[in-house]
Amino acid sequence: MSICDEESRGVLVRIEEYYPRQRDGQTPFITLYSDLVNMGWSVVMQVSIQSDVFQTLLPAGPAYLAHVKRAVHNLTFEEHDKHAEEERKRLEALHGNGQSGDDDLGVGEEEEPEDLLTMDPKEWKKQDHYAVLGLSHLRYRATPEQIKIAHRKKVLKHHPDKKAGVAGDSNDDAFFKCIQKAMEVLTNPERRRQFDSVDPHYEELEQDVPTEKQVKSAKNPDKYFFEAFGPIFEREARFSKKQPVPLLGEINDPKNKVEAFYDSWYNFDSWRSFEYLDKEVNEGSDSRDDKRYTEKKNKSERARRKKEDTARLRQLVDLALSVDPRIKRIKQEEKDAREAKKKVKASGPNGVAAKQQAEEEKKRAEEEAKKKEEEEKVARAEAKKAKAAAATAAKKARRAARTDGDA
Repeated sequence: MSICDEESRGVLVRIEEYYPRQRDGQTPFITLYSDLVNMGWSVVMQVSIQSDVFQTLLPAGPAYLAHVKRAVHNLTFEEHDKHAEEERKRLEALHGNGQSGDDDLGVGEEEEPEDLLTMDPKEWKKQDHYAVLGLSHLRYRATPEQIKIAHRKKVLKHHPDKKAGVAGDSNDDAFFKCIQKAMEVLTNPERRRQFDSVDPHYEELEQDVPTEKQVKSAKNPDKYFFEAFGPIFEREARFSKKQPVPLLGEINDPKNKVEAFYDSWYNFDSWRSFEYLDKEVNEGSDSRDDKRYTEKKNKSERARRKKEDTARLRQLVDLALSVDPRIKRIKQEEKDAREAKKKVKASGPNGVAAKQQAEEEKKRAEEEAKKKEEEEKVARAEAKKAKAAAATAAKKARRAARTDGDA
């Protein structure tokens, strides 16, 4: 490579590929020219490659794409940078909720209260891993890419090397250990699912369920019902093995949609587990009896918590069903439909004739029943007379037999 013509404003790059022998009296080669702007010198680079294969060089890469955009739209470098910045802001506004893995707006940048920074890393089971990484606003919705971004930001901020030598700081690496533990748990799918099952943030919300009295005494009970129970069922839906799960819906939902909602929740199949709360075996203990005892107790506790959670969810669905304004509306609609049907049937063209015919049939049936009863009464009387006559005849026959015997 040689540098020449330092007064020039362009850079000329020439790549030539030579062959070891001539073809048709000529030396085949490929020349690629690329004009690079805003540089104060020119470069002439000549590369010789001994090869029997003819290769084609194609332009590619981000720099080439940027060059094409500027050429097509006739933009300067400043105008191109301005358009790129506007596009970046537009994408940030579009994906500002953090659902895009490429958008790290707000990820890992939440406030860090003093009680969070002074946590004991040995009590890692009690820590909120999402809060440690600054993902409290996303929690179980956080993507793996967002977790990596948040972890990287926290490491850059709280790495012990950055706090080394700071006066009065005797706990340099405590919070850093909490960060590493949070990353370890949240990047392991199984352990993250176990933590999501007992997320302390949602366990507090589970206790805050409105009562039947609160719903009925609200200023607008219908509106309050959907505002209070809608988010609750949305949170619980994440535990379902079968997705998607029907959500609460709206006040005007038809009967089939309401029935499908309650059928699904009464048959809710939850993957929620409670292994995360298992008691650890005493550190340093090699006793197999201790391990077996601890495992047995953990299994019993998991079963108990699972049973309680199933009962809690069932009570929630029962409560929602009892105060659901759509149930009252549907029952009233069905009652009105039945009454309307009766009115149509009674007020139709043959309504009066049908009523008279029904009365005549009823009267005829009563007469037939009365006649049948009288006939049965007469038959019983005749049977009674015949029985009495037979008894009298038998008595006379016995008397005659005794008289003949005496003679």
